[in-house]
Amino acid sequence: MKAPPEFLRARLGALAPLGGAVGFVLFWSWVCAMKLVDPVLLPTPGEVLKALWDGFAGGAMRHDFFTTVQRTLLSFAIALVIAVPCGVMLGSSRRVYSFVEFLIDFFRSTPASALFPLFLVLFGVGEKTKIAVAAFGAALMILFNVAYGVMNARKTRQAAARVMGAGRLRTMVDVTLLESLPQTFIGMRAGISFALIIVIVAEMFIGSVDGLGQRVLNAQMVFEMPTMYAAILAAGILGYGLNLAFLLLERRFVHWGGK
Repeated sequence: MKAPPEFLRARLGALAPLGGAVGFVLFWSWVCAMKLVDPVLLPTPGEVLKALWDGFAGGAMRHDFFTTVQRTLLSFAIALVIAVPCGVMLGSSRRVYSFVEFLIDFFRSTPASALFPLFLVLFGVGEKTKIAVAAFGAALMILFNVAYGVMNARKTRQAAARVMGAGRLRTMVDVTLLESLPQTFIGMRAGISFALIIVIVAEMFIGSVDGLGQRVLNAQMVFEMPTMYAAILAAGILGYGLNLAFLLLERRFVHWGGK
């Protein structure tokens, strides 16, 4: 039975991202084969994949990978618990939001790495600093998007709920918060990606003995290029996986967004 064109288009659309990945690997292999870059500085994809496999099979890189995952998820959870209620509160009152808008935009625009010395003074060299600075950066991302989503909830639906007898709290829970969910999920995706970036940078520069950031830096210092690229690849896979997970959650729970 001949497959309908729609089915084929859906399958081809699902495979499209793989085409870009395959094209990148082929281009990388071609650069290595032509020796356009010193082989010491740019190993082949096969060498990097072997280093990645050995690192996970041997346990060293697997430990670093899951340590980074743990730090990222913990900092994101802290950011979520703080930012969502604060975002709802700020978005519900334009006067309050206007009062703190400068502070939110200022810290959101400040590179997180510039805040490392401040967090080092507050929390010292250790695990708390990595978690705190990542949670702070992610919280600002989530806070801004939650507040924006609440402020831009459709007024007609809010008015309709009030006309039908819903009180202020019921309108907030059943209408405004649901209306803000699409923008909230955008903030969550941006927040967890930002948390991962900060965690990896913190692992590089704030006295770490494990984590993917530390693995990248140590491999670069001793010129173990396949291991360095393998750790970078592992970080990229982790970031892509987290983003994909939130996209799937968004499609599952906010499929009605924009309708």
